[in-house]
Amino acid sequence: MVLLSLIEFIGHFHPLLVHLPIGILFIALVLQWMSRKEKYAALSTAVPVILLAGSVAAFASCLTGYLLSISDDYDKSLVSWHMWMGIGVTLVSFMLYAKEKNPLFAIDKKILSVGLLLLLMITGHMGGSLTHGSDYLTKPLKQLFNKDSVASETIKPIANVQEAVAYTAVITPILQSKCYSCHNANKQKGGLRMDEISLLMKGGKDGKIITPGNADASELIKRLLLPIDNEHHMPPKEKPQPTESQIALLHWWISNNADPQKKVKDLAQTDKIKPLLTALQTLVVTQKERTDIPAVQTGKAAEKIIDQLKERNIVVLPVAQNTNYLMANFVTDSVIDKADMELLLQLKPQLIWLKLHNTNIADEMLASIAQLTNLTRLDLSNTFITDKGLPQLITLTNLQYLNLVGTTISGAAITQLKGLSRLQTLYLFKTGFSIKDLAAVKNVFPTTIIDTGGYNVPLLTSDTTLVKEPVKKY
Repeated sequence: MVLLSLIEFIGHFHPLLVHLPIGILFIALVLQWMSRKEKYAALSTAVPVILLAGSVAAFASCLTGYLLSISDDYDKSLVSWHMWMGIGVTLVSFMLYAKEKNPLFAIDKKILSVGLLLLLMITGHMGGSLTHGSDYLTKPLKQLFNKDSVASETIKPIANVQEAVAYTAVITPILQSKCYSCHNANKQKGGLRMDEISLLMKGGKDGKIITPGNADASELIKRLLLPIDNEHHMPPKEKPQPTESQIALLHWWISNNADPQKKVKDLAQTDKIKPLLTALQTLVVTQKERTDIPAVQTGKAAEKIIDQLKERNIVVLPVAQNTNYLMANFVTDSVIDKADMELLLQLKPQLIWLKLHNTNIADEMLASIAQLTNLTRLDLSNTFITDKGLPQLITLTNLQYLNLVGTTISGAAITQLKGLSRLQTLYLFKTGFSIKDLAAVKNVFPTTIIDTGGYNVPLLTSDTTLVKEPVKKY
């Protein structure tokens, strides 16, 4: 078991190493071609060294690639071709190196050079197919010229959802957009393939992922509901995540025995599922507008003021593209003085986000901050503000985000900010706020999310297994 883990660990270096020989050997070929001209003849002395480095990198890539392929996560036929093409790159690059060092070597250098270039292209293409799917190269062209491409198919509305086959019309597009990239014909992470119903129901190395009729016991649903930072959460956090509606639809289909043939109308539908299914008929993708960036544009800030702030180690950046609104962050300057505040006040029309985390901000400086009335986000966490100074922020009527974590602020002081009607989130972890203050604060901010921290995440039975020594019987 230790040996297999070591092999897998070494194999995981393949994606890191595989790009080295491609770049190095390509540079060697370019220099070799350029050195044919008298103007660049001096470059010829560098070619053998670069070829040798590329050949060694190609050998390391072949070794780690082979160890990675042992995991059986990929299509064996395509892996085999990719492996032999990679070996070809290694052999030909060594041969070309030998030819450069010894011109009497009985192989034509042009043939070796052209052959190496072709092998690099073919091997790289096959590697891309293994990682991203066989259509990774042509997919952008399909999306550009063909409206029936995979990308558009995943968001195509269903004409009559009740008459559609549930698996084909409702479930497949979800799996296709969120799961197929790692579980397809060319790549099967965990030995799992999901692009065919029979293979989906079969499961992978760790067993079945769908228990027909019992969605809560299905590994697919369990993995989707794990916290995104959990190593067992699927899809991985760097991949596009399914929406709550999509997870609910998967749960509904599995609860109805995961039938691949039945139409939507033939499956039981709860009051929660009916509107989700109806929405698929008139699929409208709406992008929620950000409320923490004003819709009305403002004039451009004075570059001179921004430069002065940057000289004082204060980070000043646009909050988004194509906008003049700014954020200021004191992440590299924990000591704020009067001069800093005076410069910030000159950015009053543009400044909407202000992060003062871990600085020396105290009550006497809150009067200046209170003048920045366009602020929508304010972070005062781990500062020295107290109940005495907090009420000065009542002027920040546009404030939507307020972070008071790590301060001494109490619930009584927070209730004095009643005028902040737009406040959406309020962070109070490790403050003077106590649970007995919650009712009063919620009464003042009934629609605000009040985050008091200190979360306790329950363990699932699948997260850990307790192994006990068997009881001896005498």
